[in-house]
Amino acid sequence: MSDNVDYDGVVRMLKTAAEKIKANRDYLSKLDSATGDGDHGTAVFKVAEAIIGVIAKDNSKNLKKLLKDIGWAAMSTDAGSTSPLYGSFFMGMSEAIADNALLDCKTFVSMMEAGVAKLRKNTKAEIGGKTMIDTLVPAMAALRAAADSGKNLGQTLADGADAAAKGAESTKEMKATFGRAKNIGERSIGHVDPGATSMSFLFIGMKEGYQNG
Repeated sequence: MSDNVDYDGVVRMLKTAAEKIKANRDYLSKLDSATGDGDHGTAVFKVAEAIIGVIAKDNSKNLKKLLKDIGWAAMSTDAGSTSPLYGSFFMGMSEAIADNALLDCKTFVSMMEAGVAKLRKNTKAEIGGKTMIDTLVPAMAALRAAADSGKNLGQTLADGADAAAKGAESTKEMKATFGRAKNIGERSIGHVDPGATSMSFLFIGMKEGYQNG
């Protein structure tokens, strides 16, 4: 397998990730019913549908354009706070690459870092707050460490996905200090955060999409 990923490779990664999120709609809503209003599965399902919809209509073979279009589509989705977070994530990724980008491992990680940086401008949540940030921060640290140590893209994505999954699981022992879950205080402890979990599915799905190429 080449250690570069092009338009078709990223499309495969994003489609696999979106399908993984869609397949876990009920599970994510069940998680959200314990600490929130039970609609996170539906919200992120809509974003996943938007990702798949943009991919289906795009024939540009231009990764920068595709990611920008996905960003706008996610932002335009009626999915509450999920819309601007995922939308800004993809917009940030788009802004970090050239039109006809062929991404090597480090360039791919830099693109992801730019996406997370833009996402974080849309939330005041920090690590330890029981949100998707608790998935994103360790996942991005793992991606950067793997890339800088010379691992190939497949290994780097695997490290990122593992860290994302562990980050999501770590929210179980946290007391929510952000979002609707903060309203139940101590009672949020013992429940995995749905936003952190859906974001971990994005990283796991991207890893699987790359490996299946």
